Amino acid sequence: MRKLITTISGIVLIGLSYTAMAEGDGAALYESKTCWSCHGKDAKTPLMPQYPKIAGQNKDYALIQMKDIKSGVRSNGQSAAMKGVMGLVNDAEMEAIAEWLSTLN
Repeated sequence: MRKLITTISGIVLIGLSYTAMAEGDGAALYESKTCWSCHGKDAKTPLMPQYPKIAGQNKDYALIQMKDIKSGVRSNGQSAAMKGVMGLVNDAEMEAIAEWLSTLN
């Protein structure tokens, strides 16, 4: 019984660590949430000229834009295209993506 509890505890800890790591990895989230499909794999080469280059964007600005698009506060420009995608991204993931984008040149 003790061995079973130890094994289950270990599995739970590994799962929690994986989740925290995944939520904190902005580059992986940028890819898995399909941001790259419009903004480019490097966040500098958007699919269409009207889509913004977001590499190097200020973290706080990028985070506000993502939250405003998700909530519907921002509905201008190309934000309608992002509205559905942002429904798949939680606040912690948005913050990780914004942080990662801010580190790019």
